[in-house]
Amino acid sequence: MRRLFLSSSLRGRSPKQSPRWQMRLLRAIALLAMTIVMVSCAPINLNAPLPTFETGIDPNTWAQVPAGEFYFGQHEDIESTGAYEIMVTDVTVSQYADFLNAALADGYVKLDAEKIVSFYPGDEYNGTKHEERIEAGNWLFIPLDDPSQRIKFDGTIFSFQEGYANHPMTSVTWFGAWGYCKYYDARLPPKWNGKKPRAALRQAQEHTSLPWGDEILRENANFYSSRDPFEDMSSFGSRTSPVGFYNGKNYGGSHTIDSTSPYGLYDMAGNVWQWTGDIYEGMHYRFMRGGSKDTYDMDLRVWVRNNATPTYYSPGVGFRCVR
Repeated sequence: MRRLFLSSSLRGRSPKQSPRWQMRLLRAIALLAMTIVMVSCAPINLNAPLPTFETGIDPNTWAQVPAGEFYFGQHEDIESTGAYEIMVTDVTVSQYADFLNAALADGYVKLDAEKIVSFYPGDEYNGTKHEERIEAGNWLFIPLDDPSQRIKFDGTIFSFQEGYANHPMTSVTWFGAWGYCKYYDARLPPKWNGKKPRAALRQAQEHTSLPWGDEILRENANFYSSRDPFEDMSSFGSRTSPVGFYNGKNYGGSHTIDSTSPYGLYDMAGNVWQWTGDIYEGMHYRFMRGGSKDTYDMDLRVWVRNNATPTYYSPGVGFRCVR
C-alpha cells in the first residue's frame, strides 16, 4: 500500500535508487533556494525615484537649551551643563552644498581628484594599543565619486541631487562634519551623554529613553523596517527622510507622530547616526549617537552609541552643530 503514496517518478525504482534520487531532488531544491537568495540580494538602486515632501521645518533654526541638570547614561547619575544652542535639524544636503561653494571659493577646502579635503590640526598620539595617528594635514571631508553621495560637482559649482535638498547630509566623514561646524563658528556636539541627551529629551526629573518618551512606533522615526515612504527593502532599500519629517503631519497616505524633543529638536533618534565631537585620550575613533534608518528601533535609545574612524562615511551617518 505504501507504493500508492510514492510519486510516479519513484515507482519501479529499487531501494538503492530512491535515496540517490532524493539527494538529487534536495540538491535541486537547494540550488533553487540559492537562486532566490541571490535575486533578493541584487544590488539596490541608489537613484530610484523618491517621494518629495515639504516638512515646513526650517533647517536654519537653532534651539536654546538652558543651563541645568540632566540624567547621565541610563538614569543612574545626574550632571549639569551650561546653556547653549543646537541646530533644530541635522545639516541638510543643500546646506552642505552651500558651505562647499563658499569654502572652495575662499580656500578653506580643496578639490583633490574625486575628494574634498581640508586641513585638520591633528590629535595627540598616546601610543596605546590599536591607536592610529591622526596627524596635521589635509583629511577627507567627502568623496565625490561614491554612488550614495548626494552632493554633485560640475567642475565649478556644488549642487545637490534632485529630491535630496532637505534630506540630512550623509556620506560625510567626521572631519567633514567638524570642518562644517568650525567654518560657521560652531562645533560638533560634545559628549552625547552630556549635552546632547539633555537637548534631546530630559531634565533631571525626566526618566525617558527616547526624545519623545519611552515608546517607539513606526510613525515616530525612520529606522529599519519602519515602513516609511522612503523604504522598500525589495528594491531600493532604506533611505533617509527629509529633516523634520516626523512632526505630526500626514504626507499622502503616511501619518507621522510629532516626535520632537522637549526643546523642539527633530530627528534626535533615527534617520541618521550623528557624529559627536569628543576626542578621547588614547583613541582615534569618533563616536556617534541616535541610531539610523539602517538600525533597529532598540538602537534609537539615548544611551546607545556607535563608533568609527574619523575617515568613515556612510549613507546612514550625518551630523548637526552646537554653539
